[in-house]
Amino acid sequence: MPIEKASEMGFCTGVRRAIAMIEKASRELGPLETLGPVVHNQQVINKLALEGIQVAENLDQVQGKVVAISSHGVAPQVVAEVEKRGLKLIDTTCPFVRRAQVAAQSLADDGFFVIVFGEESHPEVQGVLGWTKGKGIATLEVPLLEKMPPRIGILSQTTQNLANFASFVAEFVQSDLASISELRVVNTVCDATRKRQEAALELAKRVDLMVVVGSRSSANTQRLAEICAATGVATYRIETAVEVDPSWIGDRRRVGITAGASTPDFSIDEVVAKLERLGQQGGNCGAV
Repeated sequence: MPIEKASEMGFCTGVRRAIAMIEKASRELGPLETLGPVVHNQQVINKLALEGIQVAENLDQVQGKVVAISSHGVAPQVVAEVEKRGLKLIDTTCPFVRRAQVAAQSLADDGFFVIVFGEESHPEVQGVLGWTKGKGIATLEVPLLEKMPPRIGILSQTTQNLANFASFVAEFVQSDLASISELRVVNTVCDATRKRQEAALELAKRVDLMVVVGSRSSANTQRLAEICAATGVATYRIETAVEVDPSWIGDRRRVGITAGASTPDFSIDEVVAKLERLGQQGGNCGAV
């Protein structure tokens, strides 16, 4: 039973950058705190905790003098409050998220009402909305506004599926174009997300079992699982190798693996190793 990993999977550049920045700051400045988890992966958070890097859910919980912003970014009001409290700031905001923030601010400054295609409660989306200065909303459904603003700007949560974003824009245009004098669309889906989704889709079409590794709080991991499942292949989403169920293997001829952008290499390797052991119990098995 061959096991094949997607050509693009696991840690993205933004996540590697954020972790490297925080670890460097910890070595140079001593123990520090991150404002919310730096990435959505408990295994990574546990590893960082061993290095003296703790998570504070809000600024009131910060005990030290150094605080790091997660890769998901924050609203400008949060940055201002950090500075007001005299804390040293380590900003690990992903460059792709920062691009979305800049786009949101630019649209709002130009007089557009901003619609963010994304999960309203997600930290990244909350941060992006903060840059609209109250002139925006987040939604995954075409909004039914009491009065449609004449100038609309649309952008996306960076980890959303590009095809879904395009469908959202098309549906929005069809819903109330007559009320809009100007529409501006900014594609803020990150390139790493797109590549991982395309690789997962391509692999899912060639195997008869897909295992998606990543945190249940990870939006991009959820997208990967949805994309794989949509092909009709049996798809299981797990956080660690402990969750791999031997009953999944059965008479599977080929297994595919992908992982979210915040999933560390060691978690992926552990899942592969367990699948190999289970496969060997029923016949030949090896990673491709």
